[in-house]
Amino acid sequence: MKVRGERECRECGSRWSYYETGSVECPDCGSLKSVGTADRALHTDAPATLELSAHRTRFGEARGTLPAEGVDDLKRDLREYLRKRGFVRGGEFRRLDSTYVAARELLEAVDVHDRLRDPTDADREYLLALLAGAAEGDRPATTAVPETVREARGMAAARAVDEYREDLSTFLEELARDGSDDDERSVTVPDADDDPTARAAPARDVLERLRDRTKRVEALGGDVEPGTADALVEAANALGDYVRTGDDASLDRARDRIDETGS
Repeated sequence: MKVRGERECRECGSRWSYYETGSVECPDCGSLKSVGTADRALHTDAPATLELSAHRTRFGEARGTLPAEGVDDLKRDLREYLRKRGFVRGGEFRRLDSTYVAARELLEAVDVHDRLRDPTDADREYLLALLAGAAEGDRPATTAVPETVREARGMAAARAVDEYREDLSTFLEELARDGSDDDERSVTVPDADDDPTARAAPARDVLERLRDRTKRVEALGGDVEPGTADALVEAANALGDYVRTGDDASLDRARDRIDETGS
Protein backbone atom coordinates (compact mmCIF):
# COMPACT_ATOMS: atom_id res chain seq x y z
CA MET A 1 0.00 0.00 0.00
CA LYS A 2 1.00 3.64 -0.34
CA VAL A 3 1.09 5.66 2.85
CA ARG A 4 2.25 9.05 4.06
CA GLY A 5 5.18 8.24 6.32
CA GLU A 6 5.31 11.44 8.34
CA ARG A 7 2.28 12.32 10.48
CA GLU A 8 1.26 15.29 12.60
CA CYS A 9 -1.19 15.20 15.51
CA ARG A 10 -4.05 17.66 15.18
CA GLU A 11 -4.49 17.79 18.95
CA CYS A 12 -0.98 18.45 20.26
CA GLY A 13 1.08 19.05 17.13
CA SER A 14 3.51 16.18 17.70
CA ARG A 15 5.15 14.62 14.65
CA TRP A 16 6.21 11.02 14.19
CA SER A 17 7.05 8.42 11.56
CA TYR A 18 4.31 5.99 10.60
CA TYR A 19 7.01 3.71 9.24
CA GLU A 20 8.44 3.33 12.74
CA THR A 21 5.19 2.97 14.71
CA GLY A 22 2.77 1.52 12.16
CA SER A 23 0.02 3.58 13.79
CA VAL A 24 -1.90 6.81 13.20
CA GLU A 25 -2.28 7.23 16.98
CA CYS A 26 -0.21 10.06 18.43
CA PRO A 27 2.57 8.57 20.59
CA ASP A 28 2.47 11.60 22.90
CA CYS A 29 -1.23 12.27 23.61
CA GLY A 30 -2.93 9.18 22.18
CA SER A 31 -5.18 11.11 19.81
CA LEU A 32 -6.31 9.39 16.62
CA LYS A 33 -6.71 12.73 14.89
CA SER A 34 -3.61 13.02 12.77
CA VAL A 35 -2.73 13.97 9.22
CA GLY A 36 -0.04 12.80 6.84
CA THR A 37 2.47 15.51 5.96
CA ALA A 38 4.71 13.78 3.39
CA ASP A 39 4.22 12.28 -0.05
CA ARG A 40 2.77 8.80 -0.28
CA ALA A 41 5.30 5.99 -0.57
CA LEU A 42 5.00 2.28 -1.18
CA HIS A 43 5.12 0.52 2.17
CA THR A 44 4.64 -3.18 2.94
CA ASP A 45 6.58 -3.56 6.19
CA ALA A 46 5.25 -3.02 9.71
CA PRO A 47 7.10 -2.75 13.02
CA ALA A 48 7.52 -6.26 14.40
CA THR A 49 9.74 -7.93 16.98
CA LEU A 50 10.31 -11.67 17.11
CA GLU A 51 10.18 -12.49 20.82
CA LEU A 52 10.93 -16.15 21.53
CA SER A 53 12.42 -16.19 25.05
CA ALA A 54 9.33 -17.75 26.68
CA HIS A 55 9.22 -20.43 24.00
CA ARG A 56 12.91 -21.18 24.43
CA THR A 57 12.32 -21.80 28.11
CA ARG A 58 9.27 -24.00 27.52
CA PHE A 59 10.78 -26.15 24.78
CA GLY A 60 14.19 -26.34 26.40
CA GLU A 61 12.65 -28.01 29.43
CA ALA A 62 10.44 -30.42 27.44
CA ARG A 63 11.38 -34.02 26.87
CA GLY A 64 10.14 -36.40 24.18
CA THR A 65 7.25 -35.06 22.09
CA LEU A 66 6.60 -31.35 21.93
CA PRO A 67 3.98 -29.90 24.30
CA ALA A 68 0.82 -29.33 22.21
CA GLU A 69 -0.07 -26.03 23.85
CA GLY A 70 3.45 -24.76 23.38
CA VAL A 71 3.45 -25.69 19.70
CA ASP A 72 0.24 -23.78 19.07
CA ASP A 73 1.49 -20.70 20.90
CA LEU A 74 4.81 -20.74 19.07
CA LYS A 75 3.14 -21.09 15.68
CA ARG A 76 0.78 -18.23 16.53
CA ASP A 77 3.64 -15.88 17.42
CA LEU A 78 5.67 -16.84 14.36
CA ARG A 79 2.72 -16.34 12.02
CA GLU A 80 1.92 -12.98 13.60
CA TYR A 81 5.49 -11.81 13.10
CA LEU A 82 5.63 -13.03 9.50
CA ARG A 83 2.23 -11.50 8.71
CA LYS A 84 3.45 -8.04 9.69
CA ARG A 85 6.70 -8.21 7.79
CA GLY A 86 7.33 -6.91 4.28
CA PHE A 87 10.29 -5.72 2.23
CA VAL A 88 9.44 -2.18 1.15
CA ARG A 89 9.80 0.46 3.83
CA GLY A 90 8.93 4.02 3.00
CA GLY A 91 9.48 3.45 -0.71
CA GLU A 92 12.87 1.74 -0.30
CA PHE A 93 13.34 -1.92 -1.16
CA ARG A 94 15.09 -3.92 1.55
CA ARG A 95 16.87 -7.25 1.85
CA LEU A 96 15.32 -10.60 2.63
CA ASP A 97 16.72 -10.50 6.13
CA SER A 98 17.97 -13.48 8.08
CA THR A 99 15.47 -13.09 10.93
CA TYR A 100 12.54 -13.39 8.53
CA VAL A 101 14.05 -16.48 6.90
CA ALA A 102 14.83 -18.04 10.28
CA ALA A 103 11.28 -17.43 11.51
CA ARG A 104 9.95 -19.11 8.36
CA GLU A 105 12.20 -22.10 8.85
CA LEU A 106 11.31 -22.42 12.52
CA LEU A 107 7.61 -22.45 11.65
CA GLU A 108 8.18 -25.17 9.06
CA ALA A 109 10.51 -27.14 11.33
CA VAL A 110 7.98 -27.25 14.16
CA ASP A 111 5.43 -28.75 11.78
CA VAL A 112 7.89 -31.32 10.45
CA HIS A 113 9.17 -32.24 13.91
CA ASP A 114 5.63 -32.64 15.19
CA ARG A 115 4.90 -35.19 12.44
CA LEU A 116 7.94 -37.36 13.12
CA ARG A 117 7.03 -40.65 14.78
CA ASP A 118 10.34 -41.09 16.53
CA PRO A 119 12.38 -37.84 16.56
CA THR A 120 16.10 -38.37 17.08
CA ASP A 121 18.40 -36.32 19.27
CA ALA A 122 19.70 -34.68 16.08
CA ASP A 123 16.17 -33.68 15.08
CA ARG A 124 15.52 -32.15 18.47
CA GLU A 125 18.88 -30.38 18.61
CA TYR A 126 18.23 -28.83 15.21
CA LEU A 127 14.83 -27.53 16.28
CA LEU A 128 16.20 -26.09 19.52
CA ALA A 129 19.10 -24.48 17.64
CA LEU A 130 16.62 -22.78 15.34
CA LEU A 131 14.55 -21.64 18.30
CA ALA A 132 17.64 -20.33 20.08
CA GLY A 133 18.89 -18.24 17.17
CA ALA A 134 15.88 -17.26 15.08
CA ALA A 135 15.25 -13.90 16.77
CA GLU A 136 18.82 -12.86 15.91
CA GLY A 137 18.63 -14.37 12.43
CA ASP A 138 20.95 -17.27 13.26
CA ARG A 139 20.25 -20.65 11.67
CA PRO A 140 22.16 -23.94 11.80
CA ALA A 141 24.66 -24.39 8.97
CA THR A 142 23.53 -26.07 5.77
CA THR A 143 25.57 -29.16 6.65
CA ALA A 144 23.81 -29.45 10.03
CA VAL A 145 20.31 -29.99 8.59
CA PRO A 146 19.13 -33.55 9.41
CA GLU A 147 17.80 -35.54 6.47
CA THR A 148 14.50 -36.04 8.27
CA VAL A 149 13.71 -32.32 8.44
CA ARG A 150 15.37 -30.91 5.35
CA GLU A 151 11.96 -30.21 3.80
CA ALA A 152 11.56 -27.48 6.44
CA ARG A 153 14.61 -25.70 5.05
CA GLY A 154 13.29 -26.05 1.51
CA MET A 155 9.75 -24.88 2.18
CA ALA A 156 10.95 -21.99 4.32
CA ALA A 157 13.19 -20.80 1.50
CA ALA A 158 10.48 -21.20 -1.13
CA ARG A 159 7.85 -19.34 0.89
CA ALA A 160 10.20 -16.58 2.03
CA VAL A 161 11.48 -16.02 -1.50
CA ASP A 162 7.95 -16.07 -2.87
CA GLU A 163 6.90 -13.27 -0.50
CA TYR A 164 10.06 -11.34 -1.35
CA ARG A 165 9.46 -11.84 -5.06
CA GLU A 166 5.92 -10.44 -4.76
CA ASP A 167 7.18 -7.27 -3.07
CA LEU A 168 9.99 -6.90 -5.60
CA SER A 169 7.54 -7.28 -8.48
CA THR A 170 5.34 -4.55 -7.00
CA PHE A 171 8.40 -2.34 -6.43
CA LEU A 172 9.47 -2.73 -10.07
CA GLU A 173 5.98 -1.82 -11.28
CA GLU A 174 6.04 1.32 -9.17
CA LEU A 175 9.58 2.13 -10.28
CA ALA A 176 8.48 2.03 -13.93
CA ARG A 177 5.38 4.09 -13.18
CA ASP A 178 7.38 6.65 -11.21
CA GLY A 179 9.75 6.97 -14.11
CA SER A 180 6.94 8.47 -16.16
CA ASP A 181 5.66 10.77 -13.40
CA ASP A 182 8.34 12.48 -11.34
CA ASP A 183 5.73 14.50 -9.44
CA GLU A 184 4.47 11.47 -7.56
CA ARG A 185 7.36 9.14 -6.79
CA SER A 186 6.25 6.32 -4.51
CA VAL A 187 9.53 4.36 -4.51
CA THR A 188 13.13 5.52 -4.25
CA VAL A 189 16.53 4.13 -5.20
CA PRO A 190 19.18 5.83 -3.05
CA ASP A 191 22.31 7.31 -4.65
CA ALA A 192 21.43 6.22 -8.19
CA ASP A 193 23.80 7.67 -10.81
CA ASP A 194 21.96 5.98 -13.69
CA ASP A 195 18.29 5.75 -14.60
CA PRO A 196 16.93 3.22 -12.06
CA THR A 197 13.98 2.37 -14.30
CA ALA A 198 16.44 0.73 -16.73
CA ARG A 199 17.02 -1.97 -14.11
CA ALA A 200 13.45 -3.19 -14.29
CA ALA A 201 13.66 -5.28 -17.46
CA PRO A 202 16.80 -7.30 -16.52
CA ALA A 203 15.43 -7.76 -13.00
CA ARG A 204 12.09 -9.07 -14.28
CA ASP A 205 13.84 -11.67 -16.45
CA VAL A 206 15.72 -13.05 -13.45
CA LEU A 207 12.63 -12.70 -11.27
CA GLU A 208 10.74 -15.02 -13.61
CA ARG A 209 13.49 -17.64 -13.39
CA LEU A 210 13.44 -17.31 -9.61
CA ARG A 211 9.69 -17.84 -9.63
CA ASP A 212 10.06 -21.06 -11.64
CA ARG A 213 12.66 -22.46 -9.24
CA THR A 214 10.58 -21.51 -6.23
CA LYS A 215 7.50 -23.25 -7.60
CA ARG A 216 9.59 -26.35 -8.28
CA VAL A 217 10.76 -26.51 -4.66
CA GLU A 218 7.18 -26.01 -3.46
CA ALA A 219 5.99 -28.83 -5.76
CA LEU A 220 8.56 -31.12 -4.13
CA GLY A 221 7.26 -30.20 -0.68
CA GLY A 222 10.60 -28.58 0.13
CA ASP A 223 12.39 -31.90 -0.15
CA VAL A 224 15.56 -30.59 -1.80
CA GLU A 225 19.18 -30.35 -0.76
CA PRO A 226 19.66 -27.68 1.92
CA GLY A 227 22.23 -26.02 -0.32
CA THR A 228 19.56 -25.64 -2.99
CA ALA A 229 17.25 -23.94 -0.50
CA ASP A 230 19.98 -21.56 0.63
CA ALA A 231 20.86 -20.73 -2.98
CA LEU A 232 17.27 -19.58 -3.55
CA VAL A 233 17.55 -17.09 -0.69
CA GLU A 234 20.96 -15.90 -1.88
CA ALA A 235 19.63 -15.43 -5.42
CA ALA A 236 16.73 -13.34 -4.14
CA ASN A 237 19.02 -11.09 -2.13
CA ALA A 238 21.48 -10.71 -5.00
CA LEU A 239 18.61 -9.63 -7.25
CA GLY A 240 17.44 -7.15 -4.63
CA ASP A 241 20.99 -5.78 -4.41
CA TYR A 242 20.97 -5.22 -8.17
CA VAL A 243 17.69 -3.33 -8.07
CA ARG A 244 19.02 -1.10 -5.29
CA THR A 245 22.49 -0.48 -6.69
CA GLY A 246 22.44 -1.23 -10.42
CA ASP A 247 25.58 -3.36 -9.91
CA ASP A 248 25.74 -5.88 -12.76
CA ALA A 249 27.87 -8.18 -10.61
CA SER A 250 24.88 -8.61 -8.28
CA LEU A 251 22.68 -9.52 -11.24
CA ASP A 252 25.24 -12.09 -12.39
CA ARG A 253 25.42 -13.48 -8.86
CA ALA A 254 21.64 -13.88 -8.81
CA ARG A 255 21.75 -15.82 -12.08
CA ASP A 256 24.58 -18.01 -10.79
CA ARG A 257 22.71 -18.86 -7.59
CA ILE A 258 19.60 -19.76 -9.57
CA ASP A 259 21.72 -22.02 -11.77
CA GLU A 260 22.92 -23.79 -8.62
CA THR A 261 19.33 -24.80 -7.83
CA GLY A 262 19.24 -27.03 -10.93
CA SER A 263 17.22 -27.09 -14.11
